[in-house]
Amino acid sequence: MSNTSVRSIRRSDLARATGCNLETIRYYEKIGIMPDPPRSVKGYRSYDDTHVKRLKFVMRSRDLGFSLEEVRGLLGLVDDRCRTCAEVQMIAEDHLTDVRAKIADLKRIERVLSDTVARCTGDAAPECAVIDALLDA
Repeated sequence: MSNTSVRSIRRSDLARATGCNLETIRYYEKIGIMPDPPRSVKGYRSYDDTHVKRLKFVMRSRDLGFSLEEVRGLLGLVDDRCRTCAEVQMIAEDHLTDVRAKIADLKRIERVLSDTVARCTGDAAPECAVIDALLDA
């Protein structure tokens, strides 16, 4: 047994340590992204550094645009000591393909919107190129 002491913190401290909203932490626990923490003698949830590390992993994954299901898959690989880099790479490459498709869609939207706004006079006339383009869609 190790002599390393484990820091025990409450959910509000976990939220402060990670910058994550309390309700988000509750949600992640409810859907199984975050494990249910043990309880103290007084019945309080008792988090430790492993919870902080896991929640930071989840938040960084979400910042990079991974869906909750993709995060669940990544966490499964993290939790599985037999994981391979190839498995992680496959998930990341699939996600990168999705990101590139979204970027292409956003560029298309930008072109259409830019062209439409450029046709708008911006004066007090009731005719508006933006409204017309939306009505004609």
